[in-house]
Amino acid sequence: MSDELSPSIPKTAVLTVPRQRAWLWQPNLIVFVSSACIMVLELVAGRIIAPHVGSSLYTWTSVIGVVLAGISLGNYFGGWLADRWASLRVLGSIYVLAALASVAILWVDQINRVTPEGWPIVAEVVAMTTALFFVPCTILGMISPVVVKLTVSDLAKTGSTVGKIYAAGALGSIVGTFLTGFVLIAWYGTHTIVWGVALLLLTMGLAFILAGRWLTIPIAIVLLAMLSYLAADRNWLRTPCVRETNYYCIKINTDANEGESVRLLVLDHLVHSFVDLNDPTHIVYGYEKMYAEAAQYQAARRGGVAPPLRAAMIGGGGYTFPRYMEAIYPTSEMDVIEIDPGVTQVAFDLLALRADTRLKTFNEDARMYFAQKPTTSYDLVFGDAFNHFSVPYHLTTKEFNDDVRAWLAPGGMYVINIIDGPYGEFIRAYVNTLRQTFRYVYFSPGGDGWRQTLRTTFVIIATDTELDVAALNNFDGGDDDVLLARTLATEEDTKRLLTEAPPVLLTDQYAPVDNMLASVFREELRK
Repeated sequence: MSDELSPSIPKTAVLTVPRQRAWLWQPNLIVFVSSACIMVLELVAGRIIAPHVGSSLYTWTSVIGVVLAGISLGNYFGGWLADRWASLRVLGSIYVLAALASVAILWVDQINRVTPEGWPIVAEVVAMTTALFFVPCTILGMISPVVVKLTVSDLAKTGSTVGKIYAAGALGSIVGTFLTGFVLIAWYGTHTIVWGVALLLLTMGLAFILAGRWLTIPIAIVLLAMLSYLAADRNWLRTPCVRETNYYCIKINTDANEGESVRLLVLDHLVHSFVDLNDPTHIVYGYEKMYAEAAQYQAARRGGVAPPLRAAMIGGGGYTFPRYMEAIYPTSEMDVIEIDPGVTQVAFDLLALRADTRLKTFNEDARMYFAQKPTTSYDLVFGDAFNHFSVPYHLTTKEFNDDVRAWLAPGGMYVINIIDGPYGEFIRAYVNTLRQTFRYVYFSPGGDGWRQTLRTTFVIIATDTELDVAALNNFDGGDDDVLLARTLATEEDTKRLLTEAPPVLLTDQYAPVDNMLASVFREELRK
């Protein structure tokens, strides 16, 4: 075959876009930073929207989906833009736009709802996440294609060049994820982090736009310093949180109950505890009063009015009930398993938990605590880690129940509170799951007519020793109301609950708790 019919293909070809050689042109570092910023915003997104719509499977599904959608759309438009106008100034303009979009997050965060009243919770979560983070992630997604276009000059090395840029982006994502989750949120809080991301993006944008204009750089630095001062002076970076942790936005409010001033511990958007600073025996929630009655019942079985009881509390919150136990049973041992050390510190600082308390706190996940070989035998284990509709599913499974049972003394009781609605999907599954571990399982809806109530707090008692239901009438928790005895479901009620629909067994491999509670969540938001 002649050379005319098979022209040789050059091994290299120079693209029309000139290669940048300025000192600030470090393509791998540029993509590293932009990818890290995306992941910082993604991690912060879950914390920012939690005070509005809670933290659940729906929340993180929306965050991940919206961020990925923004990156994908940004990659598409970035490629289109790169083929037409790729330059350092265009790249700088993208960074400036990303900075402005990041600052806008702080403004949108002041809006409580972005959809009309009555919309489904899933729509509200997706809409809130989109309003906050879709635009900045889309703009940041445009950066990589422009950088690739400006970097590739030798077609023979396109693969290695693009591969290095992709690797730098992936590494930036990893660093941004770990840095935010392990350090930044706990140290600085969400609003300060978003502002820092915006300043970093703005600095890089101005550096690219003003490349070679050395006299303008001091002006840009002064401008950034003035913006930071203005943000601090106007409290733009202040959040409503007393303290932000890796788990919650913690807030403290005040209220009155039974003529007494009490403090409210609010975790994200939900009231978790009522705390009377002066009277540790003053408890407000009905489920806590039933806990007190269960403790009285166990104390009587152990041989006295206030014998030494060994108890554990899963979820410290405002330490309302642990303080009650410490006051009523002064010779008892009480261990509190609270996953968030920030919550414990707030209890010491603002909620009257004494420095010399005899309560022992273990700041770790209850699943990890009870997975250990038992070091004691508890007469009572109280569960209070289910915050409204935010349920850590791994504490609902048969495997966890088996671990708890191993820590219980003979005749010990596992007492838990959960929330469900009139259909009873979650309570049915949870009671059924507990019955696979414990011989006897009882539940109380706290009153009559729970089938006609939008949301009900249930108290469940699981034990291997049959309760003396008649004896429960002797225990009122000190308020003259035998709430547990009065509201405990009968055996017929339990059978009816378990047989009106196929009961689900919750396991580590299958625990669709969020889905079971979705209808209740949706109905409550329509109120």
